Amino acid sequence: MQFGCAVPSLAEMPLAYFSLGSNIGNRAEHFLAVLDILSAGDPYRLSQVYETEPVGGVPQDDYWNLVMEVDTAASPRELLKRAREAEAHRERTRELRWGPRTLDVDVLLVGDLVSDDPEILVPHPRMWERRFVLVPLAE
Repeated sequence: MQFGCAVPSLAEMPLAYFSLGSNIGNRAEHFLAVLDILSAGDPYRLSQVYETEPVGGVPQDDYWNLVMEVDTAASPRELLKRAREAEAHRERTRELRWGPRTLDVDVLLVGDLVSDDPEILVPHPRMWERRFVLVPLAE
């Protein structure tokens, strides 16, 4: 007799993707400081870092952007919780839409899941319009 629960192998775990962006302070430090929060111990891979011009909003400095791929069984809501925790860890404020920020983290994809949960839409509804997401995601 065998007890316990089935744990999916790494090959069976869905891939989730986060988009990270930063244009205030030490951008590299902001990214490095939150990798453990976002991965929560799950294996991950990173795209290259891309420097991009801001889209919309007020005049501001260029962004650094990258995409993080995580092998995880976490739900979209759990991934959103990690994203918000990472932003809070870097003292992200939400005073101005599309304004400058220390860190912006979006959940892009969670396996082949489609969610219309108003709190966390998956796939991210505007990722297809954002070259700064699509280029690193293509890696």
